[in-house]
Amino acid sequence: MEIDYTNIKVIGFDADDTLWVNETYFRDAELEFAKLLAPYETANKIDQELFKRQIENLPLYGYGIKGFILSMVEIALEISNNSIGNTTIEAILNVGKDMLNKPVELLDGVEKVLATLSDDYRLIVVTKGDLLDQERKLYKSGLMDYFHHIEVVSDKKEANYSKLLNHLDIKPSEFLMIGNSLKSDILPLINIKAHAIHVPFHTTWIHEQVITNDKYPKKYKTMTSVLDVLPLLKKIPNLKLRL
Repeated sequence: MEIDYTNIKVIGFDADDTLWVNETYFRDAELEFAKLLAPYETANKIDQELFKRQIENLPLYGYGIKGFILSMVEIALEISNNSIGNTTIEAILNVGKDMLNKPVELLDGVEKVLATLSDDYRLIVVTKGDLLDQERKLYKSGLMDYFHHIEVVSDKKEANYSKLLNHLDIKPSEFLMIGNSLKSDILPLINIKAHAIHVPFHTTWIHEQVITNDKYPKKYKTMTSVLDVLPLLKKIPNLKLRL
């Protein structure tokens, strides 16, 4: 089966765990949270309850660190039966603030890829999460000048991508998405007949994990590094790549 990239005009990049480190900080914060609540419950139970509350709160708070902080506070109150002290609540808030103040650590090869591809394509960022936090990370990353457009969406489903492509006035066949999440960055694009390249990160939030079970034909490529996309996307006439 062949994938033809010759019609691509716009390349979208996911942000968190595609351009820079993100999920690692959530895992570290979960460990700190479990330590703070250790007098009340086991770490495993705390982790389970926090995940459940985050999913329940997505329609209210959306994705991102701020919703994560609020979910931690809610679970702390619930697990402690509202007996948790102000000092611990303050410590939980500080865990979240520390996340918001983390330096932006670019993944290997990201800037080289953007610098190379920006000569031949319009590059955009398509990310979900808190607008203020994502803007902060983009500015701190030093990557802003490579991007023609920044799109922060509430979710990454087929409808979100279709709306974006209409806004950009391009056909699905002219769009390529690069990201680490099969659920958010790959499968929705395949479903609307656009292109996608999967570059997994070493850790993935359980909410973003999917099992395809061969439900989807192999219409996308999986790379071990974002640098591996460069040979695929050089502007060579009639370039066709075989899976």
